Amino acid sequence: MSELIHLVYASRATRPYSDDDLIRLLNKARSNNLALNVSGMLLYVEGSFFQVLEGEPDTLHRLYERISTDTGHDKIVKIIEEPIEDRAFGEWQMGFFGATRKQLAEIEGLSVFFTHKAAMTEIGTSRATVLLNAFVEGRYRLS
Repeated sequence: MSELIHLVYASRATRPYSDDDLIRLLNKARSNNLALNVSGMLLYVEGSFFQVLEGEPDTLHRLYERISTDTGHDKIVKIIEEPIEDRAFGEWQMGFFGATRKQLAEIEGLSVFFTHKAAMTEIGTSRATVLLNAFVEGRYRLS
């Protein structure tokens, strides 16, 4: 089996994204990721993106370089890059979750991220890991 890594980054949208904009972005990402054998998830909260990408190291490095040049976002910060044994989002070419800061603050274990107005680009590795684990465990589902 090939070596797998996950690469987690955050960025700030350079413009407001409508629902239609996000759908177009997701459709493009899903198509590209299927061709590259990349899985992951994308979180969009009030103008900030948080993305997890899973795949082979060379593939993710090339993809991250391409993502980094996209003018739809800036302030791109790589938070985590490390080997993984299994994909956490293997069934998703690109899972998506869009919510308000208030909705996310109500999810157990995530309130620490949303008690102040800091952007997703300002979170540290340990906080990013907590957020990533919350998604893996399914705590992103809102009732």
